[in-house]
Amino acid sequence: MREDFLHYVWKFQKFDKKELSTTIGELVKVNIVGQHNLDSGPDFFNAQLYIGSQLWAGNVEIHIKSSDWYVHGHERDPAYDNVILHVVWEYDAEIFRKDNSVIPTIEIKEIVLSKTLTRFLDLFSKKHQWINCENEFAKVDDFLLKNWLETLYIERLEQKATMISKELKNSNNHWEALLFKLLSKNFGMKLNGDAFLSIAQSLDFITVQKCSQSQLDMESLLLGQAGLLDGEKEDAYFKNLQKNYAYLKHKFNLKNSEISIPKFFRLRPSNFPTIRLSQLSVLYSTKKQLFSKVIFELSFEKSTKGLDEWYSIFNISASEYWDDHYNFGVASTRRKKTLSRKFIDLLLVNSIIPLQFCYAKNLGIDISGTLLELASNIRSEENTIISKYNELRRIAFSARESQALLQLKSEYCDKMLCTRCRIGNAILKG
Repeated sequence: MREDFLHYVWKFQKFDKKELSTTIGELVKVNIVGQHNLDSGPDFFNAQLYIGSQLWAGNVEIHIKSSDWYVHGHERDPAYDNVILHVVWEYDAEIFRKDNSVIPTIEIKEIVLSKTLTRFLDLFSKKHQWINCENEFAKVDDFLLKNWLETLYIERLEQKATMISKELKNSNNHWEALLFKLLSKNFGMKLNGDAFLSIAQSLDFITVQKCSQSQLDMESLLLGQAGLLDGEKEDAYFKNLQKNYAYLKHKFNLKNSEISIPKFFRLRPSNFPTIRLSQLSVLYSTKKQLFSKVIFELSFEKSTKGLDEWYSIFNISASEYWDDHYNFGVASTRRKKTLSRKFIDLLLVNSIIPLQFCYAKNLGIDISGTLLELASNIRSEENTIISKYNELRRIAFSARESQALLQLKSEYCDKMLCTRCRIGNAILKG
């Protein structure tokens, strides 16, 4: 038995109400089940119910066994002083308040609706499937699924906004510095994201602004901080960057001892840290007032900036040296190292949209509709999780759906929180 299932049973009253009584035979009539609490404290706040002829108002606590009250130490926690009813699957011990009065308890294992219990056992018995509802996912109502994915997308933005707010504090509330950190992390992608972020965190943004006046300075700064200009190489461009970085390091008193060195292993050449850091340096040395271009028209209900304009903003290439190199001193076929539209899509999804959402939220402006529309125009991400969902049901047509599905998998499916998921709820209700 799972406690979250008991929460579901209580929340939706999935039991025989005619048989509802306490363990000592007092009839219970529920007027208000209470507000489901997902944080610490009693499970349901502000319930209203009759026990016998007495109307009670207060909190409801739910456990698998009544003795769990003592296992969890609730008898010592004042947050549980206002519990008016203890709902348990199995009654195995009497529970007392601090004043030694008995807390009324109902045992529900014999009164849960049989069809609800059957669906629950079926949903949670599929241990060898990718997700619990694998067989039912394709059958879920289109309207329900569409609305749930929209909610999940906003939930994911809220989650990212929380992380961005923490980084904003670390950036002394400097939004431009924050944008630089977010872009740096995402230019590093999955493998080098943390390493690139450590580079950005090692720099005072004033230094970045000064170096961005020169593409050579900016590239020297980033490659040097990354440790990619260490050692000796018989390459004129390398030596030029190395010499310039030595000057910048002395001028700005730069430190890079705590930086994670970027990795090359298992990366496609186009994603080598040399290429990505050069592209980032070109972005900041050529696209002036980048922050003002990113945070646009937030006071308006609808943005006029289309996807093509975003592609234009990020239409940059690595510096000329990298046209025929992927690493220092090793020549390759000549090709401009531009940011692909697929890569720009990832920047928009993982950096730009979350930053806009967070910035607008700080101003008290709701732009979720605008961001939903933008995400709907960005192609769906391609990874194993999205592919798996699409195999069950073709559902991810844009970044709006793919981001929502990633949220669904990490925050609900992987944690087996089916009773908090609208899909799981629909299956349980039948």
